[in-house]
Amino acid sequence: MLKTGKFKKVFSVSALVLASVVMVTASAQDAPPPTPEQIAASATATRQAVFKLLAFNLAPINGMARNTVEFDAAIAERNALRVAALAPMIADLFVVNDTRNFPVTTEALPIIWDNMDDFRAKASALEEAAKTFAAVAAGGDRAATIGAIRAFGSTCGNCHREYRVD
Repeated sequence: MLKTGKFKKVFSVSALVLASVVMVTASAQDAPPPTPEQIAASATATRQAVFKLLAFNLAPINGMARNTVEFDAAIAERNALRVAALAPMIADLFVVNDTRNFPVTTEALPIIWDNMDDFRAKASALEEAAKTFAAVAAGGDRAATIGAIRAFGSTCGNCHREYRVD
């Protein structure tokens, strides 16, 4: 059983938390809904965040291919699996918000929304290539892993050539 002093502290903290939740909820209800421009900017920022995560995970693999980063099969496998996990999000992020008609700064070409099936297929190809590369890297063989990088990397280039500003 709680002693009176502890009960008062727990009650006071609970009341404070409840009051904070009520105030935040009330404030959120008073805020105007986001404008279409704000939604487009947010969608663009989210897409760019996913691409930054992809680049972050691909950088060590590219470094291994160029021999500027020490070969580590475990890192190559881990990072390829991360790319495989992120790849399905690529097309989804474009489907959710078509930002062609908004003044957002992006390297995405407007043709993406006209060719969504192809764009989705390219993202799927990246996912599969990343899984295949991860399986090769899991074997630990440096030569086989480095050899598999070209097929993996070409899936990025296939999409960039058609759907990204040079």
